[in-house]
Amino acid sequence: MTTTYPLRTIAAHELDPWARMVTTTYGQDWQPGGLRNAARSLEPDRTIAAYDGREIVGGASVYGRVMTVPGGVAPVAGVTLVAVLPTHRRRGILTAMMRKQLTDLHDAGREPVAALNAAEATIYGRFGYGVASHVAEIRGDKRFMALRPGTDLGDGTVRLLGREDARPLLEKVYECVRGTAVGWVDRTEKFWEARLAEGERDGGTALRFAVHLERGGEATGYAVYRSEPGSVRIIEVAAASRPSYAALWSFLIDLDAHRGLAYDGAVDEPLNHLLADPRAARTTVTDNLWVRLVDVDRALTARRYATPLDLVLEVQDTFCPWNAGRHRLSADGDFVSCERTRAPADLRVTSAELGAAYLGGTTLSSLAAAGRVEELRPGAATAASLAFRGERAPFHPSGAAFPAF
Repeated sequence: MTTTYPLRTIAAHELDPWARMVTTTYGQDWQPGGLRNAARSLEPDRTIAAYDGREIVGGASVYGRVMTVPGGVAPVAGVTLVAVLPTHRRRGILTAMMRKQLTDLHDAGREPVAALNAAEATIYGRFGYGVASHVAEIRGDKRFMALRPGTDLGDGTVRLLGREDARPLLEKVYECVRGTAVGWVDRTEKFWEARLAEGERDGGTALRFAVHLERGGEATGYAVYRSEPGSVRIIEVAAASRPSYAALWSFLIDLDAHRGLAYDGAVDEPLNHLLADPRAARTTVTDNLWVRLVDVDRALTARRYATPLDLVLEVQDTFCPWNAGRHRLSADGDFVSCERTRAPADLRVTSAELGAAYLGGTTLSSLAAAGRVEELRPGAATAASLAFRGERAPFHPSGAAFPAF
């Protein structure tokens, strides 16, 4: 902890000045009661501030969540609302806050994994975070978008429902889907409130809720969207079956009075494969979720692996030195162990590379090809990459107004 700008958790009466600091940092206008949605979901005892005298000049918070990982779920510390006032940049405040967060997690034996959405891509690598998932920013011209002939739409229907009627159906579908959707996190009441908050509309309408219902009335999919001038902005799509997914996209593509379509989805989003003209929807890929292994052994044993694995990792971690050293990762089906060893290393990695590979999206082979992983035993990077991979690309549906988890 820096002595110049001491860090401590905020008191309840400090929420407004803390939020004022965050909004100022992110170029937003301050209004009394700002960050109301965040205030409903923040955990005060896990929200820290940096002080210059009595003034709050920096801050960061953690949400305790549960995230789907390959083969299971793991507790994850969702790092959010990280900010330092422009007047106090480059004084070590951010580094001190990141170090305190990770050290507190380790010392208390809390979540073995930390994750965040980064406002800038150059910030968090030095703290041991790696790009673990990507997002496809899909932009379509609806005049040329049509599903392939013969696409199975099932025999259900898509209904537009009001917020109160839609909400329990959304929750049920989301819970069904997130069980196998790597990168998705649990949503309790407060997180649903934050996710469905209207926020700044930028000329758009209130949120609309399209729910796919089977003949018997069971909800098997939904789309949350809003209309913007000349376009439809799709906030979230979740579907428990292929026909419900196709039916929802058929509905969205056929919306009248919208020439454009915008949606941020997974890099292996099935939409393009459904289109008769795949070029009608263009995608730009960028970073999505950044992951940091707080405790290497607990994190690596919280997930499962696609193929049997016996691998010695030499981990370099100067920011969290308790992780540094050699770890033997053994996996076969539901059996996973990760223990300290003196055996010769097969791969030399930093914590950032392990974080990047953790969800099975970024491969250790690609990192090795970039010179970021050192292969000490021939074939080790390939074997590790195959074992770490999942069935689908990981994706975290965030869509927050602020860079937040």
